[in-house]
Amino acid sequence: VQLQASGGGLVQAGGSLRLSCAASGFTLDYYAIGWFRQAPGKEREGVSSISATGSVTYYADSVKGRFIISRDNAENTVYLQMNSLKREDTAVYYCAASQGMGISSRQSDYPYWGQGTLVTVSS
Repeated sequence: VQLQASGGGLVQAGGSLRLSCAASGFTLDYYAIGWFRQAPGKEREGVSSISATGSVTYYADSVKGRFIISRDNAENTVYLQMNSLKREDTAVYYCAASQGMGISSRQSDYPYWGQGTLVTVSS
């Protein structure tokens, strides 16, 4: 099970980025996907997650109304559209997968992790 997160970069406050989490070696159809982030000097935290069918989503309060999680199982990819970015969104973003479960914001529920992609929001 391999996950590849991409789409990070440098963006001005108020701007947008779309992160992608692509799976290889397996199909995402039966996996819930979570996005997590770790800001400098802080613990990793849950940002958003989506159920295997895409019918249920979760957002942390800090990103609710600004971020949108979606999935395209045909493309074997999950996306995180990040709008109205703030400096406090600066972090390394990780995607993670868990088979056959509902959504969760707990890192311990996700056994499979991709490498991170850095998002830097400048003022």
